[in-house]
Amino acid sequence: MNYPSEQQLTDQELLQRYKTDGNSNWIGILFDRYAILLLGLCMKYLKNEEDARDSVQQIFLKVLSDIHKHDVVYFKAWIYQVARNHCLMQLRHHKDVELKESHMPGAAEIEDHSGHVQKDLLLENMQAAMALLNDEQRTCVRLFYLEKKSYQEIADETGYSLLQVKSYIQNGKRNLKLLLEKYSKNKR
Repeated sequence: MNYPSEQQLTDQELLQRYKTDGNSNWIGILFDRYAILLLGLCMKYLKNEEDARDSVQQIFLKVLSDIHKHDVVYFKAWIYQVARNHCLMQLRHHKDVELKESHMPGAAEIEDHSGHVQKDLLLENMQAAMALLNDEQRTCVRLFYLEKKSYQEIADETGYSLLQVKSYIQNGKRNLKLLLEKYSKNKR
């Protein structure tokens, strides 16, 4: 009997074998097929070869841990989306770190008392506005902005589709902005 070599197996066959026997070599073969594509994608987003290479490794580990949670039909499209989400999260995290670092030590001491009052008021308004969002929007906005989860992670956690998650976040953000503007007008 003539068996196809491992390299001739389709993505779907390799996935099925991995899900059947748990041998990570099957995912390794798949990953070898797409490593250059992933590296290119990560370079496009991250603009740094070392970060891109690290990200490809992290994506590989994520694929190993998450592949059982998904019914992947088109591996190439799925891994591309996983990689894209990973890069976007890296960029968002990097931006957050830059913002925190740019806040000079000691600046809070110089800030006058009215600054603290305004921040407290803004936080109170934000809490009140969040409470007025519908459950779906509140959950998705909290997970995305406060817990820094990706669309896919939110979809996995909540059971909403990616399209629903995106919609709830966009609508929730818009509604929050409107509510906060309304609160700031009422306080004047």
